[in-house]
Amino acid sequence: MIQLRAWQAECIEKALATFQRQTHFFCHATPGAGKTVMVALVAKALFQQDKIDFVLCFSPSRAIAEGVASAFSQILGRSFNGQIGAAGGSYTYQSMHTLPEELWQVLREHRVLVVLDEIHHCSGIVWGNSPTGNRWGRTILDKVQGKASYTMALSGTPWRTDDSPIVLSQYTKSTGQIHCDYEYGLQKAISDSVCRAPKIVLTDNREISLSSADFGLKTFASISDSLKNEHITYPDFLFRDAVIDQLLSEASARLTSIRKHTPLAGGLVVAASVSHAEQIARRLALAGEHPIIVTYQTPEAQRMISNFKTSSDRWIVSVGMISEGTDIPRLQVCCHLSRIRTELHFRQVLGRILRRQPTDPADTSAWLYMLAEPNLAEFARKIGEDLPGKKVVSFIPDLKTRGTQESKAMKCDHDDKFVFTLDPDEQVSVEYSGLSSETPKEEEIDLRISNQYWNEVLALFATST
Repeated sequence: MIQLRAWQAECIEKALATFQRQTHFFCHATPGAGKTVMVALVAKALFQQDKIDFVLCFSPSRAIAEGVASAFSQILGRSFNGQIGAAGGSYTYQSMHTLPEELWQVLREHRVLVVLDEIHHCSGIVWGNSPTGNRWGRTILDKVQGKASYTMALSGTPWRTDDSPIVLSQYTKSTGQIHCDYEYGLQKAISDSVCRAPKIVLTDNREISLSSADFGLKTFASISDSLKNEHITYPDFLFRDAVIDQLLSEASARLTSIRKHTPLAGGLVVAASVSHAEQIARRLALAGEHPIIVTYQTPEAQRMISNFKTSSDRWIVSVGMISEGTDIPRLQVCCHLSRIRTELHFRQVLGRILRRQPTDPADTSAWLYMLAEPNLAEFARKIGEDLPGKKVVSFIPDLKTRGTQESKAMKCDHDDKFVFTLDPDEQVSVEYSGLSSETPKEEEIDLRISNQYWNEVLALFATST
């Protein structure tokens, strides 16, 4: 018997009531709240009411798809492998264009619930008489909209880094703001003891110097000030052993402290590239740690993640693998060392350590360590907002790309955001040629970072520890 959280029971009731008058339901629930269990129970209720024959689930990575299949199979009491006799199947968005036509025919000939997990990855609207958006969004408009008996969309971060609409979503035409049929924000989840309260540690340095034959010596009193100088970039800090050591030492000390009362607590480092992940692992090893590395190049990466989930290992270092929706509740400390600095990505990283365990103390916290880079610092201070800023969309597609049906959203997906979620054999390069601090520069510049580090700890919700 599944013990439902109050928000899950409330959302299930509202979804079933909504499906009596419309076919689409959009749930925004903070990362770590338990969206998969909730939607599986909606599917179970629809089966019991004899309103559906089959369920199709789509999500942004294999790890999430496998977790969804497992949860649905357990809750429905039937296989969920897409085969004859199964209750349904779970697939990635990437696989949609290679799925057999027979699967899509099921939507036309049977009563099907389609679940779209982390739907913010899919952009699209019908403009004129044709769909526009990224590839996944256009497929949903072509294959799912108007054909599925019901659709249920889920997201922990219901907005996009670009200004494109999320597919199947409703927006207020006057303001461009999204409408959610049900919302469950982080602040409510913390007060309900569903999620851990985040504590974000911004690490800065009081004495940073740059010198070269061209401009002589320049000194700065913070990372923020130094990044205003055209001669230095954020990755120049990320790849510095001294900077890595500083963040890792503080995060490791925090993890050690947490493990005194939660012995299996674990830590995650989100790295910028494969070589960066290896560098981080070496620094952890020098400190006596034995980290696990998983990247899109790692053989059997999903098996390693699964093993880490139930092990007592302290640290896992990831590039593009520990993505949104990956359920490792014992993760409680994270170091954000990725180059990607969008608010969407930041919140997805934070979401990896928010999921509470039944054994967590009442006043448990999730600790995120990162450099005091201006954008990241701003995102951290805004984390108390469920929908940060005025998240609006443009209803006008990029006319330059309409001929090829590729929007600005698709360009953005290929550039940065999806490197955090793509499957290993479909992963775009995350080495970011030309951006690495290891690339020789035309001008010889000496960057020196003192040992005068200091931290600002943001405790954005009331908590004792």
